[in-house]
Formats: sequence, C-alpha cells, structure tokens
Amino acid sequence: MPMQVQTSDSPLAEATADLVAVPLFEGEELPADLAEARGAADARGGFRKSALIHPESPARVAVVGMGKREDFELERARVAAAIAAKAAAGLRASTLAIALPGETGAEPGDVAAALVEGAIMASYRFDRYKSQPGVGGVEDDGEDDPSPPPKLESLTLLGDAPADRAEAARVTAEAVNRARELQDLPANLVTPAYLAERALEIAATHEGVEAEVMDRDEIVERGMGGIAAVSAGSDEPPKLITMRIEGPGPLLALVGKGVTFDSGGISIKPAGSMHEMKMDMSGAAAVIEATAAIAELGLPVNLMAVVPATENMLSGHAVKPGDIIAQLNGKTVEVNNTDAEGRLILADALVYAVELGAERIVDLATLTGAVLIALGSTYAALVSNDDEFAAEVEWAAERTGELAWRLPLHPEFKQLTKGVAADLTNSSEKRKAGTIYAASFLEEFVDERPWVHLDIAGTAWDVGREYVGKGPTGYGVRLLVDLVSGDGS
Repeated sequence: MPMQVQTSDSPLAEATADLVAVPLFEGEELPADLAEARGAADARGGFRKSALIHPESPARVAVVGMGKREDFELERARVAAAIAAKAAAGLRASTLAIALPGETGAEPGDVAAALVEGAIMASYRFDRYKSQPGVGGVEDDGEDDPSPPPKLESLTLLGDAPADRAEAARVTAEAVNRARELQDLPANLVTPAYLAERALEIAATHEGVEAEVMDRDEIVERGMGGIAAVSAGSDEPPKLITMRIEGPGPLLALVGKGVTFDSGGISIKPAGSMHEMKMDMSGAAAVIEATAAIAELGLPVNLMAVVPATENMLSGHAVKPGDIIAQLNGKTVEVNNTDAEGRLILADALVYAVELGAERIVDLATLTGAVLIALGSTYAALVSNDDEFAAEVEWAAERTGELAWRLPLHPEFKQLTKGVAADLTNSSEKRKAGTIYAASFLEEFVDERPWVHLDIAGTAWDVGREYVGKGPTGYGVRLLVDLVSGDGS
C-alpha cells in the first residue's frame, strides 16, 4: 500500500506519530521544550549525526543533524528524512513525523518534497523471496522478535508545508520505488514480456495513457535489425513497448534501454558480477514508472515512451562478432562486440520515436562501464546535440539530486564510430572515450532532433546514499517527472 503523507501545523508537542524527527543545524540549540529531555545532551547538529531523545511529549524524538544552515541544500533534506525513516524502522515505528527545518533559503515546497522523497525511498524493502523474516538495509535492533519491523505507513510534515507538493513528491517517490523493485526482481521473472505487461497495466489504470506492444515478428518485419540481432540468442521473445500520453506542446520521447538480462552474448561478461546484469533494464524501469507518475499527477504533456526490451544471451542463434546488421533507418552496423548491445536496440527505438513524430528525445541507458570510471556513482553522463535542451535536463538533475555531468560531442569522436565494411561499428578498436563513443553512435539515429542521452550505468545501483543504499536507485524517475513538470512540482 502507498504511504500516507499529510501536513500539519500543530505544535511539536502534539504530534502523535510513533517517532518524531527534528532537524538541528550546527551551532544552534534545540527548542526549549526539547533541550531538557533525556538524551538531549547527545544531540549534535553535524550533518548526518543523529540522537534519540525522550521528552515528555512526544515520547520519542530523533534529532537529525543538518550541518551549517548556510550550507543547506535539498539533498540534505532527503538525507535527513532517510536517516529519520531508518531510525523509525529500527524502533519498529509505523508512523513518522518530520518537522520542517525553518528558514533555509529554499522554497518550502521544495523542502517538503525533498523530505517526502527521502523518507519514502529510504523505506523501500525487497524481501519478498525471504523465507525468514528480515529487512534488507536495516540493522538488527537486537530484539528477540523475529518478525520484520512494520512498514512505514504514514508520514506527517510538521510546519508550513504545501500539501500539494508533498502529495506530488509522494507519487513520484512511490514510482521510484516501483522502478527499484523492477530492478531488484530476478531476470527469470522480469522478462521483456513482464515489462510489456507492466506498461499495459499502467495504460489500463490511467485513462490518459495508451500502450502498444510489438512482438518479434513485427520487429523483424519492420526492419529493426538491432533488436532482432540482440534478441536472436534468447528463447525470450523481444518486445518493443510504446506508451503515449496526449497533451499540449512538442512531443517529448523518453527512450529506456530494456535489456532484462545481459550475459554479454558471445562476447561474454566475466562471471563475477554477471548477476547484476538483471538490472541492465534500469533505463526502461525509469521510463515506464516515470510515465506512470506523470499520468497519476495529471501533468499536461505530449509524451511518448519507447522501450526496446530483450535479453542478450549466447546460443547457436546468437549474433556473432563480425556480423553486419541493418538498423531501422537503413544504416548498417558491424557488430564487433556483442556486449555493446544496448546501443543497437536503442538505435532502432530512437528511429522509431522519430518516425512517430518525436520532436525532443531523452534516452536513459546503463550503457557503458566507462562512465563508472569517469564519473563514479555520483553523476550520470549527459551527452546532447542541443545546448538549450541539455540545460533543461541538467537543471532537473540538479533539482532532484539525480545529478548529471555533460560530456562533449566532437567530430573526432564521431570518426571512431565509422565502420570498415559497414556504415558504423558498435565497438571501436581504439579504447577511447567509451561513454562519448557510445553516445556518438546513438546520435546517428535521432535525425537531428534535440536529444539528450543519459548514461546511468554508474548511478542505477550501488550508489550508497542514505535514501537508496547500495541497491537499485530508480535513477531517472524523479529527473524525468521534474523535467516534464517544468517547475519541480
């Protein structure tokens, strides 16, 4: 069940939640009614510090350090709310109230939204397959009770918080957690067909959403050689998923890479971390669930989502290094590395989006290991052919904390994509600028439409931030919703 989120201007002492969280800035004092409480001497304002105190009312208060007030940013609100949510889990609390931090220089609605996001995302659990009760990411509280802590059922923001912004943040954060569950679920469940069923479910739930699913025969018939080639080694049939919301403005296409398991194909990956490749559909998860959130919020937008979904497996039918294929726009490609498959399926999806009238395009993909070397897990790589559109996406990334760093395009990078026996090669012999190379390849398929590519291979999981931990992050959902809303609301 979705978490209930509400706002209240009642005094702190009247809060009835199982746990109340109070922010404390470095160098400042607790409110007088808390300063004499048992444990108050342990409260510190340093960023990420926390202490549990026991005033007369409410019974339990978590004091969460925010650092210096002049250093406040929305990311600190998300982190503070995550710390409070984890404290609630440790105390087996099902209801949480968080006091707004007062004047910070940020808009109260933005602060409220960040608190809701942090608390909901930190409350995510994936334990459906555990035969013994337990909660991933929550430390053992030392009690003998073997049952898991109750899920956080409600969140109350104490202070002058706009209720509409809090509710919008709830919808978006719940969508993030749904994307994270898609990432977490095993590849024997989340197949291309499963992603297609999810898209159809969203369309059935929201009147303004239409969804269509293309199967293998039509994919081949239409000439989508990239999707056909990558899927050839798998028994799971590929799907090309399209979702549509009709509204005002230019048609924005969101394209998400949906490789539900990536073995690398004949260019097989090392075994050590191959299990993580169930999350090679993270771009697809973000696009699908962002579309669901946009529909639920009723945002006025002319939107299309395109998800090429397939497995990348090796068999006697699999595409081979050296094979030549033709993409949907007729360009031919030497497949010199079957583990560079994402760009092949995205190429067809990008051309298809253009054919359907896309005027602006954002694609999200766990595309290159090189981005992890360049930017770690802090930033996604952003590559674009349009400065104005790139700036819009960068601003949404900054607002949401789903950070992106722009990398350049250059004709010398484009030269690396040229093939010997075909128009293009999907993997250059020269190991140079791998992330930009992949983006330069994709640019060949956007027909000069304003386009932003986000390589999220470093930010889709194992980031380590308090509100997402080391598991899947759902990166891109909040960014895309913010981009569509235009003002973060």
